[in-house]
Amino acid sequence: MIEIRNVTKRFGDITAVDHVSVTIKEGNVFGLIGTNGAGKSTVLRLTTGIYRTDEGGIYIDGLPVYDNREAKKRFFFIPDEPYFFNNANASEMERYYARVYENFDSERFYEALEKFGLDKKRKIHTFSKGMKKQLALLLGVYAGTKYLLCDETFDGLDPVMRQGIKGLLAKTMEERDFTPVIASHNLRELEDICDHVGLLHKGGVLLSKELEEMKCNIQKVQCVLKDPQEWQAALQGVDILQEEERGMLHTFTVRGSREMVEAKFGRIETVFFEMLPLSLEEIFISETEVAGYDVKKFLMEG
Repeated sequence: MIEIRNVTKRFGDITAVDHVSVTIKEGNVFGLIGTNGAGKSTVLRLTTGIYRTDEGGIYIDGLPVYDNREAKKRFFFIPDEPYFFNNANASEMERYYARVYENFDSERFYEALEKFGLDKKRKIHTFSKGMKKQLALLLGVYAGTKYLLCDETFDGLDPVMRQGIKGLLAKTMEERDFTPVIASHNLRELEDICDHVGLLHKGGVLLSKELEEMKCNIQKVQCVLKDPQEWQAALQGVDILQEEERGMLHTFTVRGSREMVEAKFGRIETVFFEMLPLSLEEIFISETEVAGYDVKKFLMEG
C-alpha cells in the first residue's frame, strides 16, 4: 500500500501540492487525473522520492520513501519523457535494469519486445515518441517490482497500442502482486482500466473514490413523462444531481442505487423510460459539481 499523508510541496512562492492525502491499495489500478499544472507529476516525483516533501509523509508498504533504498526497490517510475542512455538500444537498457532490479524478467521482456515490434538493436533515439513509451512500459512491467508509477502512460500511443498496453497491465496483475499507478490528463484513457480514481486540481485532491462505488451510486435516467409536472412531487427527497429537458425527453442524473432509482421512478407514469451507463467523465462532473466545482472548465478531453 502507498500512503500519501497530508503532503505539501512548494517551489519558491508556488505551492505545487497542497495538503494531499491519498491511499493507493494493492492490486488496484489507481488513476491520478488532472490537467497540466494540477500537480500530478509533482505527486509522482514525491511518491518516488525524487522530491522531498515540505510537509507530511509518503510511505510504501509502511516504509518512508525519501532516501530509502528498501522502499525504492518496490517501484519502477516512468516519467512523462522516459530517460534512456545516450546512443543506447533496448538490449543495453535491459542489461542495465536487470542489474538494478533483481527480479527483472529478461526472457519475457524480449518476447514482449518482439510482440510489440520493437527492434532490440535499434538505437532508441531513432524511435518515435510512441515507441519510446512502449519500451519504457515494457522495461517497467518486466522489472518485477510491486508498483509501477507512470506519468502520462498512454500519451503518444495509437489506439491499438493503448489497448495492447492495457492488456499487458491486466495480465501482469493476474500473474503476480502488481499495482499500476497511472497519471493522466485524459479521463477517457483510464475509464476501462482503473479501479480507483483521484482527481487533482490546483495541487489539491477534489475527489478520491473507488470507480465501482461511484458507478453504483450514481444513475442516469432518460424518460418521456406522461405528465411533465408529476416528477417534482414523485421524486421529492431524491438527490437529483442534474436535470435536463429537451422537448419531451427528460434526462436525470440521480444519486442512489439502481434499485432505489427504479423504485422512485416507478411512481411516475412514463411513455418511455431507460437507465443509461455513465461515463467516467459524467461521474466526475456530477461529483465535483456537488462539491461546488465546475469540473468541465478544467478537465481536458484529450
